[in-house]
Amino acid sequence: MAADSKKLKHKICMVCDFFYPNMGGVESHIYQVSQCLINRGHKVVIITHAYEDRVGVRYLSNFLKVYYLPFTVFYNQENITILHGHSAFSTLCHDALLHANSMGIKSVFTDHSLFGFADASSIITNKFLEFSLANADHIICVSNTSKENTVLRATVSPHLVSVIPNAIDSSAFIPDPSKRNPDFSGEGPKRVVLEEVREQHQLHDRVHLLGSLKHEHVRD
Repeated sequence: MAADSKKLKHKICMVCDFFYPNMGGVESHIYQVSQCLINRGHKVVIITHAYEDRVGVRYLSNFLKVYYLPFTVFYNQENITILHGHSAFSTLCHDALLHANSMGIKSVFTDHSLFGFADASSIITNKFLEFSLANADHIICVSNTSKENTVLRATVSPHLVSVIPNAIDSSAFIPDPSKRNPDFSGEGPKRVVLEEVREQHQLHDRVHLLGSLKHEHVRD
């Protein structure tokens, strides 16, 4: 039995609206997890939407295959055994999870963010998530708080949810302690709040909000 399990290799389909050439946490997570799965002997393909002239099929490092939709039907060609959707914000992910259930394909969902319960955006997103995860085989969250949030939002059993924190490649991220500074990088809905705090405490000369940075510049 153990020998058979070692030989079991899957054909995994990652689905999300957020992927390269855009840069961000979800994009990087999907790419790195895919590379690790390939190194373990599994086949991985990624489905995302087209970005300007980037359409059709592209290959990234380690023969990671990416479908930039719209594209013709490929299920029979790839023989997918597991579908892995990412991000509650991704409509492509919700579509894929529903189709996977109707086609008898095992499905996994990773929730990367925390959501509220009162505002209109959260209410709509949570309702979509509840429908999409009704027949999911497993759910992954990046923290215990995220798990509690997802269980409440999607009304799923806690036993169906695993916590797998995002990993850091320490060999690629070794900041120099001598270069510590009070600069912040990134974009998001809380930027206005941070700007108000900086204004209130007159920290213009000490706190700099850099906005979005290229991935390779973050550690500097």
